[in-house]
Amino acid sequence: MKQQGVVLVFALLVLLSLTILGVSAVSSSLSQSKMAMSMQQTGLAFDAAEAAIAGVFFESEDEILLKDEALTDPLSEARQGNAFDPEVDALSCFNDVDWINRQMTTGGLTTGTRHVAAGNYQNQPVTQSWSRTAFVREQACRGSSNVIGGSNINCHVFIIRGCGRVAEKATVVANSLAAAVLAPASQ
Repeated sequence: MKQQGVVLVFALLVLLSLTILGVSAVSSSLSQSKMAMSMQQTGLAFDAAEAAIAGVFFESEDEILLKDEALTDPLSEARQGNAFDPEVDALSCFNDVDWINRQMTTGGLTTGTRHVAAGNYQNQPVTQSWSRTAFVREQACRGSSNVIGGSNINCHVFIIRGCGRVAEKATVVANSLAAAVLAPASQ
């Protein structure tokens, strides 16, 4: 009888050990699945932020938009507004009053259009994409040839922040880019 009791206790210990290993494996699998989903959503938000930056350059190079007196591209709009001081100002994804705003939607980019309509960048999963553009300063172009350096041309420096958010996530992914554009020197 004592042997049967020992075997029963041993069997229960083995069963308990297997149960603990199984629960641990399931917990680890769920944790890894959550991490993979989070990384995927962060990647989608980053892609949306990059698309927002690309949209600013698309509009700024759009010949139809540039020729239309009634429309302005985001860089020209930013140049007409207040200058951005990196020491004092913050180019926040949530400040849509002080900086030039553009939206990327499922409609994509269309020539001759200011992309200011609200909408989703993609619908599955729901992702938003928008940009903020600010003029920083006018300066002599660095690395330019003597021909450009000696002429009446300067570089206008801008900061462009692309922002992206997946609806299921509370965070926004942002990427910033500094751009220098050749332009006539201010008098």
